[in-house]
Amino acid sequence: MSSLSAIRPKNFREKVFFRKLRSQVDGNTRVEHGLTQIRGIGRRFAQVITKVAGIDPNLRIGAVSEKDLNRLEEIILNPIENGVPSWMVNRPKDLRTGEDLHIIGNKLEITVKRDIDRMKKIKSYKGVRHHLKLKVRGQRTRSTGRHGLVIGVMRRKKGQQQK
Repeated sequence: MSSLSAIRPKNFREKVFFRKLRSQVDGNTRVEHGLTQIRGIGRRFAQVITKVAGIDPNLRIGAVSEKDLNRLEEIILNPIENGVPSWMVNRPKDLRTGEDLHIIGNKLEITVKRDIDRMKKIKSYKGVRHHLKLKVRGQRTRSTGRHGLVIGVMRRKKGQQQK
């Protein structure tokens, strides 16, 4: 137990909860990897967030002070205003507002669903592919992406004529 106390400070938290983001992160992971546990934040975006916040990326997220956690949360909620480049956000030029947004959490799932429904409604090529439950992004479909009942091919016996 004494070896763990040297690694972990007294204020170490096993689970870190971001209130505004409504997300819970494992406190034993490093800061960059811990941020990727939040839906909508990838590895590169997490690296930029830690660099902008000025936090050591090798530090465990459970050992980060409350003030720094609030700073991380603020950067995630308003990335462009806090120095993150606009090309890194996951929703540039939003259809309704025209702003560059970074959407995270449940809001991301809702937004993606709404976008797919819009494509289906206007009957764009991608919308039709989504509606038919086929591959959307140009993948091959000759041998993969099959679904439904598996029906094998019946072979004729040798010497049997075709009707």
